[in-house]
Amino acid sequence: MDLKTNIPVPAVVIRPYCLADAADTLAIFLAAVTKTASADYSPEQIQAWARPEARELSTWHAAMARRNSYVATLDEEPAGFSDVDPHGYMDMMFVAPRYLRLGVARQLLNHVEDHARAKLLAELTANVSITARPFFECHGFVVEAEQHPLMIGVQLTNYAMKKNLIDTGNQTSPSSRSHIQGFPQRKGGFADVV
Repeated sequence: MDLKTNIPVPAVVIRPYCLADAADTLAIFLAAVTKTASADYSPEQIQAWARPEARELSTWHAAMARRNSYVATLDEEPAGFSDVDPHGYMDMMFVAPRYLRLGVARQLLNHVEDHARAKLLAELTANVSITARPFFECHGFVVEAEQHPLMIGVQLTNYAMKKNLIDTGNQTSPSSRSHIQGFPQRKGGFADVV
């Protein structure tokens, strides 16, 4: 139930990515970059990051399948997605603009974090956009470095962020998440975390 409107909010369901999700997740990525992130990046930066004319569905699917990706759904409709590699690096986290502020990103992050803890990983890392930085900070990530990667010759800004998953006595359970920081930049230079 949304406490402000008293309208029931559907439950977020997280499931593994599959081939049938390729078109929907690509559409979510493009909408998140071109609409949500446009508040923090110039039109030139958005175009360099999104590159809709250069995106091929088969290439997108192959990359998603390699990255241990998850899809969040609301009423069985894809609402967002994320991933985590065997080292705890999150390459992507995107939520469709129409599903913002419904707990989709929070549920995705909790799922990824639970997966990382189950694999006994010490930390989660991500290259995070200006737009997503407050969300990640609110969920315990800390900035390790401001970065200025080039994408097709256009400079963008993002943040290497990291969250320690080692229990330091301050965390009582996986649901009491509290800390993220930076890490080395990955190939491609700009994280796709919005």
